[in-house]
Amino acid sequence: MGQDQAQMEQIGPSAVTGLLIAGGLGRRMGGVDKGLMVMDGKPMASWALERLRPQVGQVLINANRNLEEWRGYGEPVVSDAIGDFSGPLAGVHAGLLVCTTPWLVTVPCDSPFFPHDLVARLAAGAAAAGADLTVVRSEERLQPVFALLKRDLLPSLESFLQGGGRKIDRWFEEVKLAVVDFDDAAAFANINTPEELAGAGRH
Repeated sequence: MGQDQAQMEQIGPSAVTGLLIAGGLGRRMGGVDKGLMVMDGKPMASWALERLRPQVGQVLINANRNLEEWRGYGEPVVSDAIGDFSGPLAGVHAGLLVCTTPWLVTVPCDSPFFPHDLVARLAAGAAAAGADLTVVRSEERLQPVFALLKRDLLPSLESFLQGGGRKIDRWFEEVKLAVVDFDDAAAFANINTPEELAGAGRH
């Protein structure tokens, strides 16, 4: 058995914790908790969680407001341990602090259409490249909040955040990174404004 094959076997669903990132301020949505906004009769987060759960062994939710509502989804809720609404990296950090599986995959609460094989394809990319972190690319653009990363990256991320780093792509420069291309850019569209929410529908 080759090393790549062995690593792929290690990155089955049971080896991955899914982290729904819902800790932002939702400024472009008028400051509301975006994941709780209703789309097609259910909160956006419900659609995202339905896609995420079958792909992973367990799920965490990163949220900093309305914690009781988020706990109502039946998954552990973790709040940022660093900074004050310091962006998605603070959410990733919060997830890594409590993650018990070798890998963590992150998805944002405001992108409810991501692929049903997202985790499998990111895992295959990690195995092929021997990478510590794999990230989605669509239409030549990185989608940095859609990423699969080793739990062992926690010390690297802590050091980056404690040094004042906040931009997720800057941290990517410090880790062994692989990129996985996806053709359907619409699958990674995020809903930022009331107008986008009104125009969104099942994908």
